[in-house]
Amino acid sequence: MSFYQRLVVVIAFAALLLGVLTLFSYDIVKIDWISFMEIQPSFKAMENPLPVAARSIPIEGAAYIPGQGAPVNPVKSDPTSVERGRVLYSVTCIQCHGAKADGNGIIGGALVFQPANLTGDVVQNKPDGSLFLTISNGIQGTGGQIHMPALNENLTVRDRWDLVNYIRTLKAAAAPTPTPQP
Repeated sequence: MSFYQRLVVVIAFAALLLGVLTLFSYDIVKIDWISFMEIQPSFKAMENPLPVAARSIPIEGAAYIPGQGAPVNPVKSDPTSVERGRVLYSVTCIQCHGAKADGNGIIGGALVFQPANLTGDVVQNKPDGSLFLTISNGIQGTGGQIHMPALNENLTVRDRWDLVNYIRTLKAAAAPTPTPQP
């Protein structure tokens, strides 16, 4: 075997060895390629929901006008609306507020703040518009703690009004039945 043939074999072996080492070191030596996805702001789900842009109207219509007080309930509290609200409650609210809506849900005990008792007078005495705004915007605590997340991105305007109509039926369901007097 001549000198040049040996040189080619040695170079081929060295190239093969370098290629194998490069494959194994791929996860160790990273080359950062510029990507437009990396230089834009990103948010997790429900993290800092953006307010509606000024002078814009959502596709489903304006839910309420800021600064004009609590909105008026435009959805009639009929059996269809209450049933839709019950189904929505069982999907979005029951985890914290509980099956009896008394604030003792599955994860309610693990929260820093006890969820509201939806059957109590504090909630039931609020106007419909106030309940709608609470469901829409959530409740922000002191120090940035979230007492209740905003559901305006998860539920349509109609869904939120159906929830309000369902919450109104909870007080009657939780009221004790009077015992007859002899």
